[in-house]
Amino acid sequence: MNMLTKPVAVGMAALGFMGASATSQAAEWEWKVAPYLWAASIGTDLETDRFPSVSNRDSFSDIIDKIDGAFQMHAEGQGERFGVFGDYTFLGLGDSKNFDRFGTRSQLDSQLLELAAVWNPADGRYSGLDVFAGLRYIDVDLDVKFEPDDPLLPTVERNVNDSYADFMVGLRYTWNLSDRWALTMRGDGSFGDTEGTWNASAIAQYRVKWGSWAFGYRYLSVEVESGPTSTDITMSGPAVGFAFTF
Repeated sequence: MNMLTKPVAVGMAALGFMGASATSQAAEWEWKVAPYLWAASIGTDLETDRFPSVSNRDSFSDIIDKIDGAFQMHAEGQGERFGVFGDYTFLGLGDSKNFDRFGTRSQLDSQLLELAAVWNPADGRYSGLDVFAGLRYIDVDLDVKFEPDDPLLPTVERNVNDSYADFMVGLRYTWNLSDRWALTMRGDGSFGDTEGTWNASAIAQYRVKWGSWAFGYRYLSVEVESGPTSTDITMSGPAVGFAFTF
């Protein structure tokens, strides 16, 4: 399998196993599958042992021309007290920057996979407080070339090409504002192979016949280390999608 399909296959198999195990204990579950667009601005901070730290901040409008590929999907199943969800994001970007005395050329391919079991302390699907815990898998392939303005100096390349698996725990709360409108607030963190990741979102839903429109805002911060290289990646911006319900 290639880089894109392997974690998806593993994740969906795990999610299917969790769902099958849980549904054996629940009479009926409600499922949602939601392709979505996360129009995120991206910031990267790269620290190396030979060059000064390099920071890039790109708004979504700046990123559009640099996108090599993107795919985002959320899937979730809920019973009266228990549920499972999975979320997958792939993003490929290419960019070049000029600084004093040197320039950089960078290529970033990142994958984010989340799998979690959900517990609702009170009966009810997609409402009230949810407590969830599971796995956050992050794959970062960042290649940066430092090209000095002085032709006598060599080009230096730094790579971060690693996968990180974290234990994730978090909370979310859904207010059913009316028959059609709902609002979900989520916050979570994960720790393990990374130096820590933090995620927060606020998503509104508008229910229609075949599912619901979802739109809101999401923030994600990831800190990873690979040898002498430390990388901080932040993604934040509006998200919109449609959740098909069955």
